[in-house]
Amino acid sequence: MILDPVRRKYVKLTPEEWVRQNFIQYLINEGKYPAGLLGIEVLFRFNKLRRRVDILVHSRTGEPILIVECKSPDVKIDETVFEQIATYNMKFKVPYLVVTNGLHHYACKIDHLEMKFEYLLVIPLYEDLF
Repeated sequence: MILDPVRRKYVKLTPEEWVRQNFIQYLINEGKYPAGLLGIEVLFRFNKLRRRVDILVHSRTGEPILIVECKSPDVKIDETVFEQIATYNMKFKVPYLVVTNGLHHYACKIDHLEMKFEYLLVIPLYEDLF
């Protein structure tokens, strides 16, 4: 078990949870993301199915602005993982997506009006999301 400081409860320490907890700490400590604006394992419905976003970052006005999909370190980040997070984003329509397995991290910025996306060289700081 490990204490999730954002959810304020103990959760089972699976390989995916290890990645999630480390990435949460990275966002808070290095990216200066306010802990109170992070939603962890946020439930939502898509096509009548229950889904769960690993990390959903909000703006100070409460708008979702970034989704993080965490995978176990032994899961290869491939097109299937990006399809999963893109499907989640059909619900939230955030401008930033991040996929990580704890070893490799990929971030992209989405322009919903132009229907384009670009891969980013770094994971943006919270202040750079606006």
